[in-house]
Amino acid sequence: MHDLDTDPVPQGELALKITALPRDCNSFGDIYGGWLVAQMDAAGTSIAARIARGRVATVAIDRMGFMVPVPVGAQLAFHGEVLDIGRSSIKILVEVWSEDLAHDESRKVTEATFVFVAIDDRGRTRVIPS
Repeated sequence: MHDLDTDPVPQGELALKITALPRDCNSFGDIYGGWLVAQMDAAGTSIAARIARGRVATVAIDRMGFMVPVPVGAQLAFHGEVLDIGRSSIKILVEVWSEDLAHDESRKVTEATFVFVAIDDRGRTRVIPS
């Protein structure tokens, strides 16, 4: 796990970019944490499914802390770094960065480690192809 406060640049590959819309925010204009977790899951799933060459399921999410509020309209970049590939599981660190387009700056919003398991069409665990 990387240090939330000191990582100067995103780790891993860009997996998703999205803009936070009003429907994704609370009455104060900040995004819902649950919405952000769902987007992180989608970003991690895209990487894991490519590695597993097929369907994967999320089986665990390790600690998550939010460093800064994210306002409506924020441009968010989701980066994923593969930490481990097992027989049927894939562990991916997903970081979220908020991009300030006017000042060409980014700041880290949060990170979490997601664990995915490769599954077959009946929902049973399968081996990840080498």
